[in-house]
Amino acid sequence: MAEENNWKFAQCFGDKGESDDVTDADIISAVEFDQTGDYLATGDKGGRVVLFERNESKKGCEYRFHTEFQSHEAEFDYLKSLEIEEKINKIKWCKRQNSAHFLLSTNDKTIKLWKVFEKSLKVVAENNLGDGPQPVSSGLRVPKLAHRDTIVAAVPRKVYANAHAYHINSISINSDSETYISADDLRINLWNLDISDQSFNIVDIKPANMEELTEVITAAEFHPYHCNMFMYSSSKGTIKLSDMRASALCDQHAKVFEEPEDPSSRSFFSEIISSVSDVKFSHDGRYILSRDYLTLKIWDLNMDREPVKTISIHEPLRSKLCDLYENDCIFDKFECTFSGDDRSVLTGSYSNTFHLYDCEGKTDISLQADKSAFKAKRLGSAKNKMSLARGSGKNNGMGNGDAMDFNKKILHASWHPQENTIAVAATNNLFIFTEQQS
Repeated sequence: MAEENNWKFAQCFGDKGESDDVTDADIISAVEFDQTGDYLATGDKGGRVVLFERNESKKGCEYRFHTEFQSHEAEFDYLKSLEIEEKINKIKWCKRQNSAHFLLSTNDKTIKLWKVFEKSLKVVAENNLGDGPQPVSSGLRVPKLAHRDTIVAAVPRKVYANAHAYHINSISINSDSETYISADDLRINLWNLDISDQSFNIVDIKPANMEELTEVITAAEFHPYHCNMFMYSSSKGTIKLSDMRASALCDQHAKVFEEPEDPSSRSFFSEIISSVSDVKFSHDGRYILSRDYLTLKIWDLNMDREPVKTISIHEPLRSKLCDLYENDCIFDKFECTFSGDDRSVLTGSYSNTFHLYDCEGKTDISLQADKSAFKAKRLGSAKNKMSLARGSGKNNGMGNGDAMDFNKKILHASWHPQENTIAVAATNNLFIFTEQQS
């Protein structure tokens, strides 16, 4: 299975120095392509959003810096004596209607709608003040403005605040481009993009007595074209599909996707590792991709009894769950995503490695988002120095759990909607990988 693949490292943004001493605020916490793939957004723990645009002057899929703005600031909730981090949890692009871009960004508590647009800077080129007294007969001279420069401006058009008592983990824009949902640990709210002071609570799993709490919501997403359908996943390993036409409160799900647990393999860690960290619909709306700690699962929307494919990612770690519990890595939330053509899936791992699988689970391309790749490209020998493997993913110590670096993890990634180009966040660096056409 060790046939050659055509995936190549293309670009690296961020600090490319040797030092492993990374400022916490610079760690990337969200990555998202827009619907065209011409723009790419990242958010970080310092509350900043950085946008990149396609560099049309280059023949390959290359990006350049577009703009950067401070989306969220650290706050303090005096009623609960809680510090609210500025960290960006999610970014979602709205469908583009005109020359301006609109995107939603959220931290733990507050969602903001940003307008990003090009603005002409003008300066006074001629004024009506001469060098001395002007004769009365000279008439009125109006100052003239001249174009000096074009800047990219970002302004918050709406702020959707005070609707979540718990930490927001997901936002998802509806296919109608008018509404969106936001999910926290116990509730999902439905918003109209134009109305910031009112939302509708459509899912509430909070028990009357919090001591009876057994699960939390981990992710939620709207169906790509059925504007009445959405799904949400839970820490118990279930995915629930809901229909907003059925009732105002969607606690009664239409379908539940859950794989029964094998009693023989039950352990203290079973519930933790079965928690779903991310769910995504395929672009055609037929399949669901879910990620838990050790596996990726692909579900058919028409078959809820078992996944059509289960791909094992971290099987060697099954024997090390105790250590991973001690160092908190067992709670890492890895994201997953479909390729633009829905034929492949992507998810991250440790040692700055991420995996691309075809939906049959037959091929596993393992790529490493590491600074050595950047240096190798600079030296013109990227092909030799990059660790690319196809097959069972045994490179980089992935075959056994011992050689994995648990401090280096790929949690956030996004796949270009039309091309085989991937944006991957590795600590404070953004890596672009692209598949070259053979």
